[in-house]
Amino acid sequence: MPDKEVLPLHIAVIMDGNGRWAKKRGLPRVMGHRAGMKAVKEITKSCRDLGIKYLTLYAFSSENWKRPKAEVDALMRFLEEYIDKELRSFIKNGIRLNFIGRMGALPDFVRPKLKKAMEATADCGNMTLNVALNYSGRDEIVDAAKKFASQVKAGKLGADDLDEGSFSGFLYTAGQPDPDLLIRTSGEMRISNFLLWQISYAELYVTPKLWPDFRRGDLIDAINEYRKRERRFGA
Repeated sequence: MPDKEVLPLHIAVIMDGNGRWAKKRGLPRVMGHRAGMKAVKEITKSCRDLGIKYLTLYAFSSENWKRPKAEVDALMRFLEEYIDKELRSFIKNGIRLNFIGRMGALPDFVRPKLKKAMEATADCGNMTLNVALNYSGRDEIVDAAKKFASQVKAGKLGADDLDEGSFSGFLYTAGQPDPDLLIRTSGEMRISNFLLWQISYAELYVTPKLWPDFRRGDLIDAINEYRKRERRFGA
C-alpha cells in the first residue's frame, strides 16, 4: 500500500472505454456503462480506504448529449440507481457527494436525487467525491467569469480583485485543492475538456485499461507512478 505521506491529495479520473469494453464482448454499449458503474464503486471505496481526500470523476460531458437518446437515457437511469443504492454507504463511510457541471440541463427525475444526496452527505468529512455531469471545462471557466462579473456589477468586488486565487473561488470546485494526479483510461492521449483550469500542474497518467476493467491494483499502480515523479510546478 502506498505511503500516506506521499499520496496525492486529489485524484481526477477520465473514465473512458465503456463503449469499447462492451463492443469487444458483443454487448450493447449500455452494458459497458453498467460495468463501468462497478468500477466507480470499487475505485471510490479504494480511494477512501487509501486516504485520498478528493476524487473527481468525469461521468458525463456536455458533448455526451450527442450520443443516441437511448444510451443517454440509460446513463441517467444508472446514475439514479447508483445514488439510490450507494447513498447510505456514502454516509456511513463519511463520503461527501458533490455534483459539478450545469445541473439545470439534466432530466427532472435526476436533479432532486442529486440535491438530496448532496444535502444528506454535506457533513461527511472523510472524502469528497466530485461527479462531473453535463460538464465542460470551458463552460466552467465561462460560468466562473460570469459569477465574478455579477459581483463587480453589484459593487461587491472590483476588477482589480481578480487574480488566480480569487478566480478559483468561482469555479465548481471552489474551496478544494487542484488535482495532483489525473488518470485517463483507454489509452487516449487527450484531456477532453476536463478541469482545464484545475489540472494546470497535475501529473498525467494514461493506461490502456478500459474503465470497466480498472481496479484497485490499477489505481495503486497510478499512485506509485505519481510518487516517482518530481513535481516542479514550472520551476
